[in-house]
Amino acid sequence: MADIKIEIGFDGGQSLTITVPAGAADDLEHGVGGDGSVTVEADDGRYTIAFKRVTYLRRLTRESPVGFGA
Repeated sequence: MADIKIEIGFDGGQSLTITVPAGAADDLEHGVGGDGSVTVEADDGRYTIAFKRVTYLRRLTRESPVGFGA
């Protein structure tokens, strides 16, 4: 599976943007609003995220290349 960039919003207004494997993003998406937590490996370290504190999860699209190509 490919790595994808996600943005996680937390109650209190903080957000975190990290790159994770697609499977980890799926686990987060399915757990939002529930009990428990998930630990994910990102490019810059390991994060443990409590589902109750997550207010939103956004999957970021790939950045478009710079240039005039179609």
